[in-house]
Amino acid sequence: MLPRIADSLSFLYLDMVRVVQDDTGVCAQIRVDEQRTDTVYIPTAALSCLLLGPGVSITTRAMATLARHGTSVVVTGAGGVRTYASVLPEALTTTWLERQVHAYADTDRRLDVAVRMYEMRFDDDVPPGVTLDILRGMEGQRMKALYRLLAQQHGIGRFRRNYHPDQWQEQDPVNLALSAANTCLYGIVHAAITALGCSPALGFVHAGKQHAFVYDIADLYKAEVTLPLAFALNDSANPEQDARRKLRETLRLIQLLPRIVRDIQTLLDPDSSDTERMRSDRQSAGLVHLWDPKAGALPAGVNYGGEHS
Repeated sequence: MLPRIADSLSFLYLDMVRVVQDDTGVCAQIRVDEQRTDTVYIPTAALSCLLLGPGVSITTRAMATLARHGTSVVVTGAGGVRTYASVLPEALTTTWLERQVHAYADTDRRLDVAVRMYEMRFDDDVPPGVTLDILRGMEGQRMKALYRLLAQQHGIGRFRRNYHPDQWQEQDPVNLALSAANTCLYGIVHAAITALGCSPALGFVHAGKQHAFVYDIADLYKAEVTLPLAFALNDSANPEQDARRKLRETLRLIQLLPRIVRDIQTLLDPDSSDTERMRSDRQSAGLVHLWDPKAGALPAGVNYGGEHS
């Protein structure tokens, strides 16, 4: 099943534990001292995505149970930031991947998604007939204005965004904090995209990278999350480390993961309500169809050999 905004346990993050399968179910074990181990059972059947942070070990039996229940497993950094690898269950529906591909492959629909990303990002309407070139210019002007505003609020002179991976430590504190915070944000977004079954590579504004869609979705939250945080750390002695720690606290407070899932579903399926999306996910999960350009989805497991004999 897909992560749903209505599910309180859509995502579960673990770190510093051992995940095993016993006679009762899948559980997380943590050693309290040399003689005592605490055990917490994981509701795998009601869980959409399990995020495994640093210090986690997991057994093959536990992984098999998670796969059987359709739970995605994502290997992340501390606090769920950064995504390193993922294991998707065989039964994970392709509903959202198919909707992403349909929107990506059609030029008009792709532009429509890009426009709605802008409107969602800046809470502003886009005039009809806007091209992607104009949209990029509008986005650039809004970001420059935001940079100026934040620089004035924090008593910083003229700010210019610079990102050079080969000169990481030569960045000023704001750029260093922003680069570190954005990297962590990309990990959170990647985990949500993977759990939905979408492709991180099929972006609507960005292109040419395996993480193009990750950059698209992460841009929705930078003005609210990472930019104010980075400018607030302009006097920090260690802006990179402070950015990661403070971002982790912020993400817990605003519950960003469920919000990312909701926003992706809204962008790819703007005409359906949350209830309709949830019903569609339930009906599609675990089912295999045959594609037909005229009739649409046809039942699998049927011998159609007699139809044209």
